Amino acid sequence: MELINNIDIEELTLKIKDSKPFPHFCIDDFLEAEFANDIYQSFPSYLEAQQMGRNFSAVNEKKKIQITDANKFPEAILRLHHLLASPEFISMLEKITGISHLMADPDLIGGGIHETNSGGHLDVHVDFNFIPQKQWHRRLNLLIYFNKDWKEEYGGYLDIWDKDIKQCYGSFAPIFNRACGFATSEISFHGVTPVKCPPGQMRQSFAVYYYTKETPEDWQGGVHSTVFKARPDEWLKGNILMPVEESITGTKLAWGNIKAKAKKMLNFTR
Repeated sequence: MELINNIDIEELTLKIKDSKPFPHFCIDDFLEAEFANDIYQSFPSYLEAQQMGRNFSAVNEKKKIQITDANKFPEAILRLHHLLASPEFISMLEKITGISHLMADPDLIGGGIHETNSGGHLDVHVDFNFIPQKQWHRRLNLLIYFNKDWKEEYGGYLDIWDKDIKQCYGSFAPIFNRACGFATSEISFHGVTPVKCPPGQMRQSFAVYYYTKETPEDWQGGVHSTVFKARPDEWLKGNILMPVEESITGTKLAWGNIKAKAKKMLNFTR
């Protein structure tokens, strides 16, 4: 396939089937070198990205910027976006994962360009599982990293956990031109360890998520947004910081609903 290095489909398929605690994979030297370098060179600076996308500053996800609007992508990154949504690439994903009728999200909800500054992190979580407006079930995540000379002490590793967040089954450095993917489900807990890169350097990646209209066999009918859990060594966060933020968020949502209902009633009585 053009722009992607040769992949041993049969070998990768077997590795995914044997992976625990849920299907996941890692491919190094994923893109052709020249194309990967073009993408690396075209990433916006952190300050530029702040003006272009969404900033995260919550307890569970902070110092991260997300740019989902493809109209804002530089040319090389736009080419990557189109490549990962192409029928040929999706067909390859279906073969290696065994998931049929996959669809890429043209709106890149939650995906696109991701940049995390030093001091940022993403706690262990399972992703939202359904897009109500489209009636799509989330089935697969694909993450491609664009970080040269990334050192172990910089952190920012993708870690894979069991459903009880007791055992870490995999930890993948976000090194240049590495692709990591996994099947999303109610047990696909994963996170990003704290980023500790030097000033002026960022953790850069491009994320795309795939869906099906068909309902997964193990789906129990529950629709949820992102569900966070604390790592075993995060007692303060798990027992105090996360519950406090969840309570505040719930209060804000409840107050918003009250205001919306009051406004509707006032309009009705006029």
